[in-house]
Amino acid sequence: MPHHQKNPQCLYGQCFQTCSEIKDMEVVQVSKALEETHLSSYPLMPGNSKEAPDAGRPSTPESHQSFCSSSIALTTTSSSEMNEGFSSQEEENSTSWAGPDSRSVPTNALDEKVISLVNFMLFKYHMKEPMTKADMKIVINECEDHFTEIFLRASEHMEMVFGLDVKRVDPTNHCYGLFIKLGLTYDGVLDGEEGMPKTGILIFILGVVFMNGNSATEEEVWGVLSLTGIHAGRKHVIFGEPRKLITKDFVKEKYLEYRQVANSDPARFEFLWGPRAHAETTKMRVLEFLAKVHGTDPSSFPSQYEEALQDEEERARARISARSVSASVATASSRAKSSHFSCS
Repeated sequence: MPHHQKNPQCLYGQCFQTCSEIKDMEVVQVSKALEETHLSSYPLMPGNSKEAPDAGRPSTPESHQSFCSSSIALTTTSSSEMNEGFSSQEEENSTSWAGPDSRSVPTNALDEKVISLVNFMLFKYHMKEPMTKADMKIVINECEDHFTEIFLRASEHMEMVFGLDVKRVDPTNHCYGLFIKLGLTYDGVLDGEEGMPKTGILIFILGVVFMNGNSATEEEVWGVLSLTGIHAGRKHVIFGEPRKLITKDFVKEKYLEYRQVANSDPARFEFLWGPRAHAETTKMRVLEFLAKVHGTDPSSFPSQYEEALQDEEERARARISARSVSASVATASSRAKSSHFSCS
């Protein structure tokens, strides 16, 4: 998890301010934004698809309320849709927690607990603290018999909206941590500022670029983003002002390249993967994530799958070559030292 140097008291104050700001909005507005932003709600991206498918004291479960007990309202997907998208590891982790049939509890009650747990997860992420199953059960309180469903639904929102994986880090104590997906190391939360993690929208754009032949015009990117309720020049309730985030922040961090389309008149601009994206993640990881979002297999996108496989092979050859060079340098250095000592 990223480490932002912060005074804990300052963090609590900023979190409370964020909570107050979102409380002032109509709940339905925030709910609609999260529902639209959820990656599984947008259509398949362009492509040849075969089918269309730490500082300070540890926080207590109660203290996350100061981060925003009602900071976001989620319209969640059905548990069947959610379960289909989860990894085998997560399924194995949760098999021993099966609770009673959720039909015995009103849907809105479970939805509210999913909201509470997502807020708690976001709070723990900002505090750089792990979370225990016991803590999470306190958060969902009287619905703890339905822990499995609530936990998985909340985890899916963390993954699909915020680009964060919920992973078990201590099986003995049922302890979990939040980690940025796909090997990326940037969450869009700038030092000295507070806000929601923005890795989800970054992964989204990397996917659009890849599925469009490794470059996507600005019009194409905004066209797809508009399907998720994110529009240029319009402040988003989760991600803030998206144009600056995408054309400035992600570019400054070298995750995206933003350049003028060659010979375009009037000038048009396009996005490509930046060097940091190429260094930290791979085309196969992005494709696997997109396939998971749409409930299909990476091979359902033949041209992109072939390109991703080729990229994996090239990376493997580069690693072998680098190890060979390192071994040769080490051998040469050892021989040089031996020769030096023998001549002394």
